[in-house]
Amino acid sequence: MKVVLKNLTKIFPSRNKKEKKEVIAVNNFDFEIPDGKLIGLLGPSGCGKSTTLYMISGLQKPTSGQIFFGDEDITELPPEKRGIGMVFQNYALYPHMTVKQNIMFPLQNLKGDQKLSKDEILKRTEDAAKLVQIDELLDRKPSELSGGQQQRVAIARALVKAPRVLLLDEPLSNLDARLRLQTREEIRRIQRETNVTTIFVTHDQEEAMSISDFIVVMKLGVVQQIGEPQDVYDNPINLFVAKFLGTPPINVFKGEVNGGKLYVGGSVLQDTPGISDRKVFVGIRPEGFVIDENGPLCCKVQGVDVMGRDISVVSTHEDALTPTVRSIISAEAKPLVGTDTIRFSIKPAKLFIFDGETEERLL
Repeated sequence: MKVVLKNLTKIFPSRNKKEKKEVIAVNNFDFEIPDGKLIGLLGPSGCGKSTTLYMISGLQKPTSGQIFFGDEDITELPPEKRGIGMVFQNYALYPHMTVKQNIMFPLQNLKGDQKLSKDEILKRTEDAAKLVQIDELLDRKPSELSGGQQQRVAIARALVKAPRVLLLDEPLSNLDARLRLQTREEIRRIQRETNVTTIFVTHDQEEAMSISDFIVVMKLGVVQQIGEPQDVYDNPINLFVAKFLGTPPINVFKGEVNGGKLYVGGSVLQDTPGISDRKVFVGIRPEGFVIDENGPLCCKVQGVDVMGRDISVVSTHEDALTPTVRSIISAEAKPLVGTDTIRFSIKPAKLFIFDGETEERLL
């Protein structure tokens, strides 16, 4: 099911009686989500991603704009008639019911033409349980399950109605690191098998990038960039997007463009044809550093973190905006980092220049 958002805006009234300043949670969101794709809504807390999801679900009404499922305008349609499945962060399972009863519950409440026979309800329940691989746990109560198993029950309950659109609101936040990795792989597998259009809200950029067909990066209610995860990582539109994506995060330096050359700390990093003289921010991905005795960027070594295949050189630079500079290099280069200072050359594709005032990317 294709989902289209047109000029979607949500404004909350101010709670401060003295300052009647409204809060714009989502500002003029325009996006078309292709049929059968998994989209990640990504951003820090307060960016408007969950509010967007709640408007799509019908739990919140837009201040303005429209929502379409296919060619149908569902902006005013109540949640129960939209054909959605929703999974919340806290699972929201009924503790007094078994796994089977939890999954069956949405089907037992169907009425009129949608009402199903007991055999059909049972078949759909068993099929949903097999899909999320909990068919051996149907007789257990939620309290007898692990966090990951409870999450699978919640997903099965959302899928059992064969929804047109599946909405996931930070579904992995309550899981430990290893279980998060396993469960997000399961979510991707389930989405591919069912081919249901899925919108996945998270503040974890690694989660969003690993399973999404497209990601939407948001900040303060405004969409910053939309694209395939690798494209957004490789070509951030502004400094916020560059800093938000990537682990370890991008290294940012104060710099300037002067006479067609990029300077950081008095050293020329590269030529900048077509960019006028100005103050800039220079972003360098951790994997963009190459140890080079004659390299232009000189840093003071603070330590080396061994990560097996790679090593992370932790250093400092007087023009860096962060306390430390992290460089990911091949473990084979380890013997070269035994001194107090280290010099790097920079891979051009891993260096980004941003305007010093607007923070927009300069190409």
